[in-house]
Amino acid sequence: MSISSSLNVSLPSPDQECQSSKSSDHHTPMPLAELRRTAWTCSIGSAMEYYDFALYSLAAALVFGPLFFPSSIPSMGLVASFATYFIGFAVRPIGGIIFGRLGDKVGRKIVLLMTVTLMGFASAGIGLIPSYAHIGIAAPLLLITMRILQGLGAGAEQAGAAVMMTECAPKGRRGYFAALPFLGIQMGTVAAGLIYFFMLVGVPNIADTWLWRLPFLFSLLLLVIAIYMRLHLKESPTFHKTKNVDESAPRQQRSLREILTASWRPILGGLGLRMAENGGSSIYQVLAISYLVHTVGMGGRWGTLALIGAAFVGAVTIPGAGYLSDRYGRTRVYRGFAILQAVTAVPVWYIFSQGNPVFSLVALAVALGIATWGMFGTQGAFLPEMFGAYHRYTAVSFTREFSSVIAGGISPMVGEALIALFSRFHIGGVQTGLYAWIPLSLYVVFLSLLAIVATFYIPETRDRDLSAEEDSF
Repeated sequence: MSISSSLNVSLPSPDQECQSSKSSDHHTPMPLAELRRTAWTCSIGSAMEYYDFALYSLAAALVFGPLFFPSSIPSMGLVASFATYFIGFAVRPIGGIIFGRLGDKVGRKIVLLMTVTLMGFASAGIGLIPSYAHIGIAAPLLLITMRILQGLGAGAEQAGAAVMMTECAPKGRRGYFAALPFLGIQMGTVAAGLIYFFMLVGVPNIADTWLWRLPFLFSLLLLVIAIYMRLHLKESPTFHKTKNVDESAPRQQRSLREILTASWRPILGGLGLRMAENGGSSIYQVLAISYLVHTVGMGGRWGTLALIGAAFVGAVTIPGAGYLSDRYGRTRVYRGFAILQAVTAVPVWYIFSQGNPVFSLVALAVALGIATWGMFGTQGAFLPEMFGAYHRYTAVSFTREFSSVIAGGISPMVGEALIALFSRFHIGGVQTGLYAWIPLSLYVVFLSLLAIVATFYIPETRDRDLSAEEDSF
C-alpha cells in the first residue's frame, strides 16, 4: 500500500455516510470530499513536522557536531548536538498548552494553520545559520533558538491533526481515519532520508559543504503547500457542536490546573502509552542511526537507507493499526505492538552491533516500521477519545508533549552518553562503545513494559461519544 493510496482508499460511500448520520450519539460525518481533503491537509502538516524531525535527527547525527559544537572529543560534540535536539522536545509542552488552549477556544483549524507556519519558518531558518567557525558562539545560540521555535509549533501539530480527524471521522472508523494524518510521518521521513542519501553520494564529509543547508530551505516550499491547503480546511463538526452549545449557554473555560486535576487519570494513562511509542521512535530514528554510523562504522548512506526502508514499512503499518483498533479495540492492539517492541529490542540491537547493513535495515524495519509505528497508528484515535470535548485539544497536546520530553527528547542524549561512557572506559573491551547495545536494548524493553502496564488500566474507548464533556475514566 502506498502512502497516497492509503489516503484515498477505504473512504465511506454515500450510503455508509447516510447510515452513520442516523446515529443518535454522534455528529453527522463530513461529506466524502471534505473528509478526504481533511486527511490530506492534516497529513501535510505531519509531513512537515516529521520532515523537520527526521532532517534534524540526521543532521544532528551527521553534521551539527563539527559545525556548531566543535570539540577535541568527537563524542562530546555529538552529545551537545543531541542536547539541542532535546531542547526542541523540552519546549513542546509549552507550545502544546498555548496552542491547545487556543484550539479548544477558537477552533482546530486556525491553530493548525499557526503551528505549521511556525515550524516551516523555523526549519528554513536553520539552513541560514553560519557555522561556529564564522560567527562563534552565536551559531549554536541561533540553532537553539530555531529549535525552540520548531518545538513550540510542533507542540500542538500532531495533537491537532489527531483531534481533527477523530472528530471528523464516521463512527466505527475513527481508528483508521485518525491514523491517516500520521502517514505524513512517512512522507516527511522518506523525503528527508532520500535527500540526505543522495547528498551523501560522492560527498566524503557533507559537513564541509553547503549542501546540508538545502533540505532545510526546502521547508519553505512545503510551508506554502501546507498553508494553501489549511486555508481551505473545514472546522471539526464536534467543535461546531460544542461552540453552539456555549453560545446558547455560555460556559467558563477550565483553567489548565483544573484540567490537570480533573483529568489526571487519562493523562497519566496517556503518558504510559507514550513511553514506548515516543521513546522507541526517538531511539530508533535518532540514536540507532548515530550508533550505526559513528559506533559501528556502517556509513551515513546505509543509515539513511535503513530509515527510508522503515518509513515505507510504516506506511502500511500505521493505517493497518488504525483499522485493527477499530475491529479489535484500542487497548488490545496497542498492547500487542508494545509487546512486539519489547521482545524484539534485544535481538534488534544485537543485529545493529554486528554491522551487517542488510540485516540492520531489516531489523530497523521491524522495530520502528512495525512495532513502534504500530503503536503510533493505534494512538491516533486512542488519545482524543480519552478526553472530554471541551478540553480535548489541550489535554491531548499536554499528554503527547510532556511525554515527548521524558521519553523521546532525553533518550538520544542519554543513549549517546552511554556510548561515550562505554568507549572511554573500554567497557566490553571494545574502544568504540560497541557493547553499549546491551543497556540501549534494555532501555527499550523498559519503556515498552511501561506501555504494556498502562493498557491494563485504560478502559476501551472505541466508539465513545465524542460530544461528551467528561473523560473516559
